[in-house]
Order: sequence, then structure tokens, then C-alpha cells
Amino acid sequence: MSFKDLGLSDALLKAISKKGYTTPSPIQAKAIPKILEGKDVLASAQTGTGKTAGFALPMLHIITQKPFQRQRPVKALIVTPTRELAAQILKEIKEYSEFTDVRSTVIFGGVNANPQIRALRQGTDILVATPGRLLDLHSQGVFNMKQVEFLVLDEADRMLDMGFVRDIKKILALLPSKRQNLLFSATFSKDIKKLAQTFLNNPVLVEAERQNSTAEKVKQTIYRTNKADKTDLVIKLISEGNWEQVLIFTRTKHGANRLAEKLDKADIKSAAIHGNKSQGARTKALAGFKDGTVRVLVATDIAARGLDIPLLPHVINYELPNIPEDYVHRIGRTARAGASGDAISIVSVDEFEYVRGIEKLLGEKLESVKMEGFDQTDNLQDVLDKQAANKAQHQQSRRNNPRGGGNRGGGSRNNNRRN
Repeated sequence: MSFKDLGLSDALLKAISKKGYTTPSPIQAKAIPKILEGKDVLASAQTGTGKTAGFALPMLHIITQKPFQRQRPVKALIVTPTRELAAQILKEIKEYSEFTDVRSTVIFGGVNANPQIRALRQGTDILVATPGRLLDLHSQGVFNMKQVEFLVLDEADRMLDMGFVRDIKKILALLPSKRQNLLFSATFSKDIKKLAQTFLNNPVLVEAERQNSTAEKVKQTIYRTNKADKTDLVIKLISEGNWEQVLIFTRTKHGANRLAEKLDKADIKSAAIHGNKSQGARTKALAGFKDGTVRVLVATDIAARGLDIPLLPHVINYELPNIPEDYVHRIGRTARAGASGDAISIVSVDEFEYVRGIEKLLGEKLESVKMEGFDQTDNLQDVLDKQAANKAQHQQSRRNNPRGGGNRGGGSRNNNRRN
């Protein structure tokens, strides 16, 4: 099957050809015809499967079949969880619409809103947005959504994880009832299915691969070691393997900063990317990672969402996520577009339960290997006792100094939204 067989316009086919694409990916081949038919779609697709083109191309085709209105009201709304993913989606839409008259704009928080407001007031056909900035600018009367014909919720599972469910419901209430809805998610949890039932109308189910599966070309390996030895093991793997581009996941922003600093001291050029970093710092870190001046990018789960890093060879879980589905998202950063890749997890004794949860989700046993000099000698109870003592000390410190060190923003949900 070719893109021409899907019935797309000549202008879109010209743009696709310019990008060097000839054959649609599985998710594109399945989703595009259904969207062109006007169906609501519930799609399961991992990052790197070509899902953006899967919804962008048919929307562009339909939008360009009608005359453009002079004021250019928003016709298609794409809601996504993070700034990086929103920017990446806009970039792809602009590439696909190069030979059309379609206008597209992106809005997200963490940057000055004035340029975004000016772009909206000039009119746009396709709007890519993160939930918070979307609701903010809409409440200011900068634009309306009365003529939206397409709604896309991309990375819907991540939006729920980040606590955006209320914002999503507010957005749905602002949209016209007659519209085409497309929901894309890497996993189909109970919450995703429940959300889909609230606004999708007889949706067609589209799956690019087995639900909750990981890319077949990802080699998954576990190194079991002591918590205190994790950094040294990571340095050894990167240095002796001569790895030039590595994405490392940590659970916390502080942990990302600390690991990046330690890697720098070991002469491994690194940068951290997370929600407390400014948009400029995040953009600079990602640009350095792509051009090779930054060898290692250390990221939290949410900050890494939507990063477009082609042919990324190595992903390291410095700490395993406590939600098994997040493991799937993480290792989906490598082995994209048919390439192969390595996903390595550095596992301490207190993370064994997380391993079991991941293996249960995947339906397979993860390969465990040993690195000489890094035998795991920690006792689980000793580790748990130490964690409990540290937690108690932290809580006592907060009671003694209630104004110091707390989250003035009001807890983890607000922290997540800054990501």
C-alpha cells in the first residue's frame, strides 16, 4: 500500500514525498481511511509509530477540501500533555501542510503568552495546545472553539497521569457537540476506556501493535546492583560501551539534576530536563542532545514525553517507574521507525516489585545480567528501614520549619502540570 492508495490530496502527497516517506506505517494505514470516512477513532499507538501523521494527514485532507473562511476559526484542536510534544506536533503539521494554505499554531505554558495571542487573533485552522494554556487563553476571550470540527486527544494516558482529567472535561464542554473525535493512547487502561466512553461516538478501534506491548526490536536488560552503586554502573556502561547518545530516566527532578552533575564530573557531557527547567533550558538541552554536544539527557517521565529523537540507541532506567505502563513509554523512545535499540534498567533490591509488575504487563521475563564488581548485596529490610528513617526525618524537618521546602503550588499535580 502507498500513501496515494489512501486517497490523500496531491498537495499532501507532495509533502509526504518531500519527507522521503513512501509506505504508510501500520497505524497510518489503519487510521487514515477511518478518519477520512468521518469515524471517531480510539487508537493504541506507541511513540515512534507515526501516529501524528495518522491523524494529521486525514484532517488536513478534509480541511483543504472546503473553502477557507476569512477569519480562520479553529477547525481542528489537538490537545497534548507537554510543551515538547505540542511543539513537535506543530512542526510535523507544518511540514505536511507545506503545499496548502492551512494555518496552524501552537500554545503552551512556560513562555510569554503574547506571541501566542497574536497568532490566534490572526486566525488559525489547526490549534495544538496543552490543556492549561488552552483554557487560560480561551477564558480571556482570545479565541473560541464554536466551529471546531476535529478534536484530537494525543497521549491521553499521560494526560490522565498528569491530573488533566478535569481540564479535559472542561474543554469537552466548550466544544460543539457535532464533531469528529480521535483519541490516541499508548495504553488502554480502565481510565482511558472510561474517558473514551464519555465523548467518542461509536469509535473504531485501531491498534498498531498488541496492546501494552513494547517494540520488538528493543533489547531489554536488567542489571541488579546496590542503590549506592547505580551511578558508577551507569558511568561504566556508557564509558566502556562508548555510547554517544543515551536517554536516562529518573523518578524525580532532583534526582535528574544530581545524576547529570555526577556524569559531568566523570567527563560525560550531560544535561537534565524536567518541569522545573525553563522552556529555554529544555530546548537548549534537547538541541545539544540531538547535535551531539550533549552525550546524555537525564529526564523525568513527563518531561521526556513527546521528545522526537530519531534513531536513539540507548535508554537507561536509572530508577524503575512504579507504574508498569510508564516503563512501556520509556523504552518506546528507542527502536523507533524500524531501528533497533537497547533498554537497560538498573535495579536495586527495593525495586523488585516494580520488575514483577512490568513483567506481568509485558507477559514476558526480562533478561537479568551481572556486571563484575557490581554484585547486589543490599538487604531489602535494611533498605526499607533506611527509607522509612529518611522519610521520618524529612517530615520532622517540615514540622520544625513549615514554611521551608514545601510546594507552594499545592502538591504533585501542580508540579506535574509544569512539566
